[in-house]
Amino acid sequence: QVQLVESGGGLVQAGGSLRLSCAFSGGTFSKLTMGWFRQAPGKEREFVAAIHSSNYIGSYYTDSVKGRFTISRDNAKNTVYLQMNSLKPEDTAVYYCAADNYYNNNWVPPYWGQGTQVTVST
Repeated sequence: QVQLVESGGGLVQAGGSLRLSCAFSGGTFSKLTMGWFRQAPGKEREFVAAIHSSNYIGSYYTDSVKGRFTISRDNAKNTVYLQMNSLKPEDTAVYYCAADNYYNNNWVPPYWGQGTQVTVST
């Protein structure tokens, strides 16, 4: 049974940084595409970033986080990370880790974590 457990959320001032972690279990992590989504109050869940099973293939980001967020993975630790720098109040949301066998343009992964709250104050 696939399980995803996020950690690292919290309260940070605008301009600060946080690193989210997502621990994976219940499958072959190294073969999966991993990603992060977020949902702000009153808004739909949106894609943030994704990383292929093979690092050399690359990663994807939504435009609003490009240059500020970095997704990475450690296959030895079955963990995916989201390094968030230069945080803005509009980054405030619940952040969810997700997993799938592949990535596509209208990505709706089948596996999700429970979410971790990120709050950015002015």
